[in-house]
Amino acid sequence: MLRFITSFFGAIFTLITLGLTMIALSVGAVLWIYGRDLPSHEALAQYTPATISRIYSGEGRIIDEFAQERRIFAPAEEIPDLIKQAFISAEDKNFYSHSGYDTRGIIAAGVEAVQSGGENLRGASTITQQVMKNFLLGGERRIERKVKEIILATRLEETLSKEKILELYLNEIFLGQNSYGVAAAAQTYFNKPLAELEPHEAAMLASMPQAPSDYHPVRRKDRVTERRNYVLREMKENGYITEAVYLAEREKPLRSVQNGDFESFRASLPPRDYFTDEIRRQLSVEFGEGEFFSGGMSVRATLDAEMQQAAAEALRWQLETYDRNLGNWHGTGKTLPEEQLADWPSALSSVDVARDVVLEHPWLPAVVLEVADQALTVGIEGVDGEQQVPRADIKWLKGDFFDNFTRGDVVHVRQVTDDNGDLRNWSLRQIPKVEGAFMAMDVNSGRVIAIQGGFSYQHSVFNRATQAMRQPGSSFKPFVYASALDSGYTPATIIVDAPIEVNTPQGLWRPQNASNEYYGPTPLRTGIERSRNLMTIRLAQEVGMDVVAEYAERFGVYDNMGPYLANALGSDETTLYKMVAAYAMFANGGERVEPTLVDRVQDRFGNTVYSHDPRACVDCDVADLPPGTAPRIISTRTRIMNAVTAYQLTSMLEGVVQRGTASRYVNLPVPTAGKTGTTNDAKDVWFIGFTSNIVAGCFIGYDNPTPLGGGRASGGAMCGPVFQKFMEQAVEKYGGGPFKVPEGGRFIKIDRFTGARLPDDATGDNVVAEFFRDGQEPIFGITFDGGFAMGANLPLVDEARSSKQVTTTTGKQGVVGPKATFGTLSSGGLY
Repeated sequence: MLRFITSFFGAIFTLITLGLTMIALSVGAVLWIYGRDLPSHEALAQYTPATISRIYSGEGRIIDEFAQERRIFAPAEEIPDLIKQAFISAEDKNFYSHSGYDTRGIIAAGVEAVQSGGENLRGASTITQQVMKNFLLGGERRIERKVKEIILATRLEETLSKEKILELYLNEIFLGQNSYGVAAAAQTYFNKPLAELEPHEAAMLASMPQAPSDYHPVRRKDRVTERRNYVLREMKENGYITEAVYLAEREKPLRSVQNGDFESFRASLPPRDYFTDEIRRQLSVEFGEGEFFSGGMSVRATLDAEMQQAAAEALRWQLETYDRNLGNWHGTGKTLPEEQLADWPSALSSVDVARDVVLEHPWLPAVVLEVADQALTVGIEGVDGEQQVPRADIKWLKGDFFDNFTRGDVVHVRQVTDDNGDLRNWSLRQIPKVEGAFMAMDVNSGRVIAIQGGFSYQHSVFNRATQAMRQPGSSFKPFVYASALDSGYTPATIIVDAPIEVNTPQGLWRPQNASNEYYGPTPLRTGIERSRNLMTIRLAQEVGMDVVAEYAERFGVYDNMGPYLANALGSDETTLYKMVAAYAMFANGGERVEPTLVDRVQDRFGNTVYSHDPRACVDCDVADLPPGTAPRIISTRTRIMNAVTAYQLTSMLEGVVQRGTASRYVNLPVPTAGKTGTTNDAKDVWFIGFTSNIVAGCFIGYDNPTPLGGGRASGGAMCGPVFQKFMEQAVEKYGGGPFKVPEGGRFIKIDRFTGARLPDDATGDNVVAEFFRDGQEPIFGITFDGGFAMGANLPLVDEARSSKQVTTTTGKQGVVGPKATFGTLSSGGLY
């Protein structure tokens, strides 16, 4: 009997031993099989999560942010214990005691699944396992993945500290509303930093990992509140909060940004506009889109917020003025169906229309509720009750008033106020179909202080300042004149203004002046002041279009300009961005300057990876500079244009503003130079101008090039006022002074109609002091025609009008004018 009992228990022991051995061998085999070729967990020690890239103004204020995953990285030491305790209580209460996996948790989950017949399948993953799943394995629900997860979790526990593992988890986890990590989620839901969260708010964040896409704090408020209170109870049971705190916190309402309890973080940022979006576009090219959107970059923009607002207002004002003068109504093109009008505030809030327009007052979306004989009744977003738009406000519209509107139409309106700021009435508005762009920058540093790429960014994100390729028209002419001045011509050189015929592959080309008149032999200065096309073509022929093209490419206007005569009149396409940058080099004396929207870019670690200003400050580190002595800044800019040429051209462009094509529209209290531009049929109109420190440019035209209105539209009439309106504020802020006169030249009085030399004390409307290079004297008696054939006895317009007594270069008295006739001309060039 004893032998039998011994044998029985021996057999049992053997079976158990063999069973345990088989289990151990099986587990070992499983671990060996699944433990091969696993991704390396050691790389997590150098984890650099995808984080938000932020753009700051010059004052250090956040003005925009970009991210594919909205994450603000928070080191473990900066995450409050309250936040850690909430997530540990919700997800892994044994986190600090297990070795990567929780055996008790796995058994408990299995028992619960069996008892519920498979209905309750709760996870048993530890925080360490979730880190492995999120970073290395993915979320597929398979036994194989679970085994690998446990293997990697045990390895990670041996490699990293608990705090480092928790840091990875709390920064990587998705918490809904495109928020990744606890710091971004705290801002998204409460607009608070982590340190300011209360226990019930921390518990709400800890509720989110279970179902982040489903636990919406408004739509699923009851469910989120229930889960939040569960987390609070677990925090109490784990000893993280007291009974009294638990009872008080669970009674607090579920408050969130989404429910309107807190102001959204985005509400503190200005609306995204063309400036920051252009930074996004340029830096995505420079650093790569992936790095920009996930690299946690800190970008210091050159933006001057005050000037950006001035630029937007000036351009919008002109575009709206032009649009209202046309008298046509096109509206938003959006309509609310009749069944939604009973709850129009809710329906209107979801309509995709621009909400970023401010002209005197913000433009607000509204819906037409009734069309009456003397007024429109409208419901306005954010305004209680129904409001009236009087018929008198819409008198600018052509046609029958009733034909333009129907009930349900979505429109824009804005306030009209009296001198005291009180509401007088609501006024109907529409975003114009005509578009345009404006840009302003510092002529010495290249810092872009304002860039407006259209009427409304929310209406059209296409940036017409940097992306629209348009014909610059006559605003290109300064580059023709610059090439001529550098080739030996002077502002007093006489060029023929007379008809031209050019044989082209497309047929005979007969260019005309805008006035359709001819003025005969005329000095260069008057040619550019009056924007004479025929003079410009003859001058380009004299200098050589290959030389003109080289100048245009040197200044960055074109990458590869075709050497065709028509391009001397700006028929090739370029951007406003390039044109404004090129004009800056006239203003600063002929030195290269690169435009930039960014002063500095730092990576996530604070290292500067880009800085725009390459100049060296010699004495910036000297602590004991003598009183009144400023540090010396050494410029490394290259010279691309002779300083005398730059000043001569600037002086001639001053004449454009003082008495030329821009004189009726631009009048600033400081010296100002610039050039208008109007293409054929006025499909594109331009004005680019500058003071001693700021250059700014405007372009207006339809996106699908269409005539703007024949003789009524021109660069001076449409873009000149935009420049004037903006620069009035810019001059008030940045000042301005006389353009710097370079060494190596002297002033000589010249008759601007005939090119004749005048006495030093000569005065009058016809007198101008031209700057000549040392050793270069005005050449009289020679007129250049570009080699084109000319007819005699043309009907010339005589601007000089009468003869004048002048002093010649020999000191003798002589008579100049009226203007020369074609009998006095010679042809040919300087070479």
